[in-house]
Amino acid sequence: MKKTVPSQTDDTAAMFAAAPATIGAAIRWGREQLAAGSSSSAIDARALLLDCLHYNEYAQLLAHENDALPSSAATRYQQHICKRAAGEPVAYILGWREFYSRRFKTTAAALIPRPDTELLVESALQHLPASTVARVLDLGAGCGAIGISIALARENSHVTLTDVSEPTLALARENAAMHKANVSFVCGDWYTPLSCANNDETSQQFDLIVSNPPYIAQDDAHLTSGDLRFEPSLALVAGADGLAALAPIIRQAPQNLRRGGTLLVEHGNTQAAAVHQLFAAAGFCGTRTLYDMGKQPRVTLAVLP
Repeated sequence: MKKTVPSQTDDTAAMFAAAPATIGAAIRWGREQLAAGSSSSAIDARALLLDCLHYNEYAQLLAHENDALPSSAATRYQQHICKRAAGEPVAYILGWREFYSRRFKTTAAALIPRPDTELLVESALQHLPASTVARVLDLGAGCGAIGISIALARENSHVTLTDVSEPTLALARENAAMHKANVSFVCGDWYTPLSCANNDETSQQFDLIVSNPPYIAQDDAHLTSGDLRFEPSLALVAGADGLAALAPIIRQAPQNLRRGGTLLVEHGNTQAAAVHQLFAAAGFCGTRTLYDMGKQPRVTLAVLP
């Protein structure tokens, strides 16, 4: 018989009449409940159960798979599975996501950090020698994962994070405080708050600018399915062609970069050619595109001559 996917409005007690008795049974049960709607049902079930049991590693689940599942953990696990079965991302359920080997707090105020975005951080660090004192700008910082990761790896650098949303920037501030990162914050639309904060243009120029802006077209079918349904559209959607944010970021970068400075942007896997054109029109040189773990074009960078 085909299983029904529970909704968030279902009564938990009615949905789960027979709660799993052991940790091993809970893993199997959770996987079965999520199988219809998640391609990573086994991973999701384990991650959610680890949280409920306050374990750190999957090996702990295996070591205790025959142990009884505490009633408090069972109730919380059922609630977690219910949310995940309804499509809510695991990162929002748990309240955190690992990025660049660190945990970052996640809420619906910001995009969930993706593993592919670590490529943006790795490439930025390659352009920031450890001994260099550099000024770095993270445009559209979201939860702060990119800028904070750079700041922690390059303690001599001065990193500024911006975002148009104050609640989102508040989340980034929390993450910075949690990781004791020495960064600064400015709220506003792309470069606008920087120019408003100081009329001296040279004082606002950076050695490196990095951004993972919205780059999904407004009619993209992925926006109505999967985890993206739960993430903020402000951090995802960028006009009819997905370039509405990338275009001004690249076009206005020369006024905010020092000569010899580098701009790095993340983009969609079909946008590399268009991004190259934007870089050329803005006067950049040495433009090149890097590929993510799935061998898709993901990050393009160039130098201001």
